[in-house]
Amino acid sequence: MNLLVTGGTGFLGAALVPLLARAGHRLRLLQRSAAPEAEALGADVRRAGLEDAEAVRAALDGVDAVFHLAGQVDFDPAEPARLYELHVQGTRRLLEACVAAGVRRVILASTSGTIAVSKEERVATEADPYPIAAVAGWPYYLSKIFQEKAALRIHRDTGLPVVVLNPSLLLGPGDARLSSTDVVFKFLERRIPAMPTGGLSFVDVRDAARAFAAALERGRPGERYLLGGANLSFRDFFGRLERLSGVAAPRVALPGGLNVAGARLLEKLSGWRGAEAPIDAPSVEMGEHFWYCDSRKAEEALGFSARDPQETLFETVRWLEQHVRARNAPETVAELVRGR
Repeated sequence: MNLLVTGGTGFLGAALVPLLARAGHRLRLLQRSAAPEAEALGADVRRAGLEDAEAVRAALDGVDAVFHLAGQVDFDPAEPARLYELHVQGTRRLLEACVAAGVRRVILASTSGTIAVSKEERVATEADPYPIAAVAGWPYYLSKIFQEKAALRIHRDTGLPVVVLNPSLLLGPGDARLSSTDVVFKFLERRIPAMPTGGLSFVDVRDAARAFAAALERGRPGERYLLGGANLSFRDFFGRLERLSGVAAPRVALPGGLNVAGARLLEKLSGWRGAEAPIDAPSVEMGEHFWYCDSRKAEEALGFSARDPQETLFETVRWLEQHVRARNAPETVAELVRGR
């Protein structure tokens, strides 16, 4: 098939593009940055953003299906307009252009955070309602919810076949931008001061990529599919990282409200000193929630399967040690915290 991939050099895209190339598809990438690895696989790389309507139309010429992975993970509560423009308006314009171009299928990369977020310890499924109240203070997740709503509305109104995949936290090797493995990096740098009271779900980026590739033929239009490899409390998660890395997990355990209040105080103190806080308050607040999800629907429909989570954690730690921490070796943790 002739495929267009947006965001093909991101963490997920870098794992997916080689799979699609090996399957014999003809690839075109639309993105702002260079993509030498994709070009080496024979991909046609178009350098443009989603706001460039003419570039989008040209990139869709002759395309059978689109993988829309482009986006930005950003938990800054001061950036709602920018995230809304990127995730919602950008997706709406792309999908409207897909309708006009006669594209036969769109695979949209969303996040499990549009479904699986709760103050209570529970496992979410695709049947759960959007957790708008739970994520009201986090513009990133709100923008992803509205992105899904816009995409599924276009599917209903126009018949454009749209399949939504909702991976949980992506871990594994290769996240050069720390777009998803940042929590592990901060743990290794001892930047997490207290043990969160919630729990997370994570999935190996390579397993998620295989599910995306399968969705090209097996995903049902109008449906969402959660992709989670393991549901762990933060105590278990950081305990496993401690055993793998030798870095001690946080020993301080406080009630959730005190964790968040402490993080906000640290942000203020760091701001007064002109420094970067060790960890941002929104991330701490997220750590007081449960992000557990059930992937049985994806297992049955897409053949999704998750590898041993210990393998994923081991390879995440090893890659970060070799490629990111090694790069910062001359600096001390204190210098990293000060933003150097």
